Amino acid sequence: MEKTKEKMEEHERLIRIKGSDILSGKQVLVGLQKIKGVSWSLGNALCKVLGISVEKRIGELSKEEISKIEGFIDNPEVPGFMKNRQKDFETGEDKHMNGADLKLEKEFDLKRLKKIRSYKGVRHMNSLPVRGQRTKANFRKNRKKSGVTGVKKK
Repeated sequence: MEKTKEKMEEHERLIRIKGSDILSGKQVLVGLQKIKGVSWSLGNALCKVLGISVEKRIGELSKEEISKIEGFIDNPEVPGFMKNRQKDFETGEDKHMNGADLKLEKEFDLKRLKKIRSYKGVRHMNSLPVRGQRTKANFRKNRKKSGVTGVKKK
């Protein structure tokens, strides 16, 4: 019984990679997906390029491997279609962002769309679906957000 507690405590340890806490018991591929900006495909490419086994646990990684992973996430050597900022609005190049930078960039994109009053921006402002979904049956939770509720017009 003591051995299982020791194993649980060992696997409950947190490893910090790129500002994200990852349980040391997770497999590398699953753990890397906890980092904002790292998808399954990028994590898989990272494991292949760096030669890290996909089934290896995060807690078993050495400090050198963790630093290699962080370096790869900062500047991934993958084709443009795997990056999360393809044809960036300001620079026009393909780049990959992660963490708080990605979150800020998405917020700026939404603010720009709202400011220029594009269709997508207007849909975001009204809390409606943006990508062409039908609204008759779904998206009902925000129906009575603006206006007085319970008053019928004559």
